[in-house]
Order: sequence, then structure tokens, then C-alpha cells
Amino acid sequence: MLSLLVADYDEAISWYQRVLNFELLEDTVLSPTKRWVVMAPPGGAGARLLLAKAATEQQQACIGNQTGGRVFLFLHTQQFWADYEHLQAAQVQIVRPPSEEPYGTVLVFADLYGNLWDLIQPR
Repeated sequence: MLSLLVADYDEAISWYQRVLNFELLEDTVLSPTKRWVVMAPPGGAGARLLLAKAATEQQQACIGNQTGGRVFLFLHTQQFWADYEHLQAAQVQIVRPPSEEPYGTVLVFADLYGNLWDLIQPR
């Protein structure tokens, strides 16, 4: 499981469901300001995301830039071009357009907070 800083739980849940078709696996209230929110790619394959609402100014400053602007999330697909069209229809920022690489077809997109993801269809 990977923890990902978010500004708002409901906003993030909605975006990951609507844009990446992620499944909401758990949403448990822990306190008036904290929830345990776990999401996963369709079918539960791959790593799970723990959406962690930023609680301090330091955490808020890191939303969307947890890795200094590097790609750190990788989403594998078997339907690259359909997913690409879906991202475009959802007006997702494509940071690097599709390209054919030795390891597969890939593009880089930014999520709602600016975190960079690779969408990859492996060879």
C-alpha cells in the first residue's frame, strides 16, 4: 500500500473513481478530521492507495509534489488507447504524449493534484 497526500478525501475519491476507474475498498472515519480511505485499480490488481488528507502546513505544501516532480506512480493497462481517450475526455493533463518505448506504450499524466503517473501498456 502507498500513502498519497490529498487536499480533500471526497474530491480525491471522486477523481480516482471517475477518471481512473479505481475502486473504493474502504472508507472508515477515524476521527472528525481523519479517515482511512483505501482505493485500488480496477479488479484490485496492483498496489493500493491510502488517501491521506494533509494535516499540517508541511504536508499541504507537498500535495502533488511528493517526489520533487518525478513520476512515481505507474498504472499498467491492456487497453492503452481506450484509456488514453478516456483521460483526454476527462480533460486530464497529459504531460508527455504517448510514445512507443522498448518496454511498451507509455504516456505521462498528472492527477488532480499534479502527481505524475505513467500509463503503460507493457510489451
